[in-house]
Amino acid sequence: MHMGSKERSERERFIRSFSYAWDGIKSTFGAERNFQIHTVICILVTAAAFLFHISLTEWLIILILMGGMLSLELMNTAAERLVDLVTAEYHPLAKAAKDAAAGAVLIYAVLAVIIGLIIFIPKIL
Repeated sequence: MHMGSKERSERERFIRSFSYAWDGIKSTFGAERNFQIHTVICILVTAAAFLFHISLTEWLIILILMGGMLSLELMNTAAERLVDLVTAEYHPLAKAAKDAAAGAVLIYAVLAVIIGLIIFIPKIL
C-alpha cells in the first residue's frame, strides 16, 4: 500500500522539524559561549556520574537537570535573538526581556549546582 501525498507531506514535515531543531542546537553551540560552557559541564557531570556509580534515581535527576539547563539556554538565546531582530536600539523593554530570560537560566543553573552538590559531595567524601 502506498502512502498518499498528504501522508508523505506530513511525514516529511515531521522529519524536517527534527532537522530544524538540530540546526538550532548547532548554531547556538557555535555562537553562544554559555551554551558551550553548559555543554562541557554536562559532559563532565556525566563522566562523574559514571565514575561515582550514581543510582538510577540520581541519574534521572541529573538528566532532567542537564536537559532543562540546555533547553533553557536555547530559549534564552532565542529570546535574545528575537529581541535583537525587533530592535537594534536600546529600549528598556528589550533589556527587561533579555534580563528576564537570562535570570531564568541563572535560577535553574544555581538549582542544578545545589542539587549536583547534594548528589556528589557524599560520594566524593
